[in-house]
Amino acid sequence: MTEDPAEKRRAELAAALAAVEERIANACAEAGRSRDEVRLLGVTKTFPASDAALLTDLGLLNLAENRDQEAGPKAAEVAQLRPGAAPRWHMVGRLQRNKARSVVRWAAEVQSVDSARLADALARAVAAAQEAGERTGPLDVLVQVSLDGDVARGGTPLEELDALADRIAHTGELRLRGVMAVAPLGEDPGTAFARLSHAAERVRARHPEAADVSAGMSHDLDQAIRHGSTCVRVGTALLGGRGLASP
Repeated sequence: MTEDPAEKRRAELAAALAAVEERIANACAEAGRSRDEVRLLGVTKTFPASDAALLTDLGLLNLAENRDQEAGPKAAEVAQLRPGAAPRWHMVGRLQRNKARSVVRWAAEVQSVDSARLADALARAVAAAQEAGERTGPLDVLVQVSLDGDVARGGTPLEELDALADRIAHTGELRLRGVMAVAPLGEDPGTAFARLSHAAERVRARHPEAADVSAGMSHDLDQAIRHGSTCVRVGTALLGGRGLASP
């Protein structure tokens, strides 16, 4: 009997999810932390909505995307495939201001806010969406920090972090949840995440409710957890290698 492709894929995802969960649990144990302190985001970019739906079947309800044009239709398709699942979608990629209105229709959280102009655009988009009845409540956001000063790769410079966090915290349409970063290419991730940990402490001192630290991906989540990450963004280790993204 030929194996059902959907069941085969479900089994692959279940095994991968179990392996990732074990890595997170081990990293938490080594750091003297509780597993409950770290949230797992399944990054489904370039993978079909059917994979995202299967992940919700397996209990993973925090999903992430990095391109609005892919995420909006995918979130809508998953809602049709699994109407009772209600996954929480996160935007983790670089975001252009002209996409703000679209993003607030599907995202519960944007982790890549790196400028005052983007924060203001999102706040305006949330207000418009609330007025149109497209969403209720504020949008959770994290400030993306540039750990090497190369803002071309995304992120606000460390010296501008406090001002941007303050601006977001005083915006009624946005809710400051913490900070996010990607370890710079070619640098030891542990060293980079130590800098992020200090930056996160600065933000928490000014805004105690902004306690989230989103850091760590498939290749470096262990180091991130050792340095206080509360959210790891995992794609390849869960879903496998990616093909070329669509244009």
